[in-house]
Amino acid sequence: MARLAQTAGLTDVQQEILSTVRDFVDKEIIPVATELEHRDEYPQQIVDGLKELGLFGLMIPEEYGGLGESLLTYALCVEEIARGWMSVSGIINTHFIVAYMLKQHGTQEQKDHFLPRMAAGDIRGAFSMSEPGLGSDVSAITSKAVRDGEEYVLNGQKMWLTNGGTSSLVAVLVRSDEGHPEGTAPHKSMTTFLIEKEPGFGEVRPGLTIPGKIDKMGYKGVDTTELIMDGLRLPADRVLGGVTGRGFYQMMDGVEVGRVNVAARGCGVAQRAFELGVSYAQQRHTFGKPIAQHQAIQFKLAEMATKVEAAHAMMVNAARKKDSGERNDLEAGMAKYLASEYCKEVVEDAFRIHGGYGFSKEYEIERLYREAPMLLIGEGTAEIQKMIIGRRLLEEYRFQG
Repeated sequence: MARLAQTAGLTDVQQEILSTVRDFVDKEIIPVATELEHRDEYPQQIVDGLKELGLFGLMIPEEYGGLGESLLTYALCVEEIARGWMSVSGIINTHFIVAYMLKQHGTQEQKDHFLPRMAAGDIRGAFSMSEPGLGSDVSAITSKAVRDGEEYVLNGQKMWLTNGGTSSLVAVLVRSDEGHPEGTAPHKSMTTFLIEKEPGFGEVRPGLTIPGKIDKMGYKGVDTTELIMDGLRLPADRVLGGVTGRGFYQMMDGVEVGRVNVAARGCGVAQRAFELGVSYAQQRHTFGKPIAQHQAIQFKLAEMATKVEAAHAMMVNAARKKDSGERNDLEAGMAKYLASEYCKEVVEDAFRIHGGYGFSKEYEIERLYREAPMLLIGEGTAEIQKMIIGRRLLEEYRFQG
């Protein structure tokens, strides 16, 4: 696919990294992805390959053993990985949100302690905001941390942790009323805690349980879990940044990176769906000619390619905005919204092009058809993105009358 989703202005280093990742995806991920996905099997060999390539340290500064690359480089790598298998990109995403939050908001001790091992892939990150009863309403968090001497005691239940079982470090957002009198705005009484744990399921440290994998329609292979805290004790130095009450802002900063990631995943899945659709359309014959020669199919391919191109451009713009140091919640929200919606549409069009065969598990498009819906809700639903976009537009275009 030399024509679609190209990115202008990349350095030689960026191009070399992307070429290496693309080659890895074509050789090591695409040939085995559907089989592993059908078995809901964690892609350990693929993850080991990513570790060997140094991708777990892609955005971590060189002083901590990482490659020190930009969000744009990371997003373009995610796009390539998602083109092979979206679940693998999810393993990378949560890790980098935690690494980014540590880099931006952690104390020096926290950076020194975690980032070198995260860059090497020896520590894998996960993060958690959601709970069973709140969905997108982060202000309704009920999980709580209470100070007890030099420790905090955490209680509550969290939901939808990607890498919940395989991770060894979880950044968890909870309510902490210490120093925040009654009536304080909910987002000002939240704190992010860094929880170290053993990988696996069951009681992974005293007071912390990962019950098991949630069975999902798609997005298989990667483990999605609950997290239960029951008298979990953490030292005070595991408050991200060392100060309570800043967790909401820290998480939202990380989620902006996550939204660029979800946009990149949408771009990657849409690209793969287009590749499958345009290839099948040239092989399948009806009425004496390949279906690609029928005008109806050409129109569909034209729409699909245009959506792939538009989503990629918005994703790149959002990443570059964040890299420049500017606020990018508007651009990230737009990119996530458009890329996830276009991904769903492109995948469905490729599914339609395949006809009855698209419904067969023998064809890759069946897997993509089950994976695309996750992008519609991950890192905030379309409705949440529209709220963010609308509010930011009103800030930018405030009526001056």
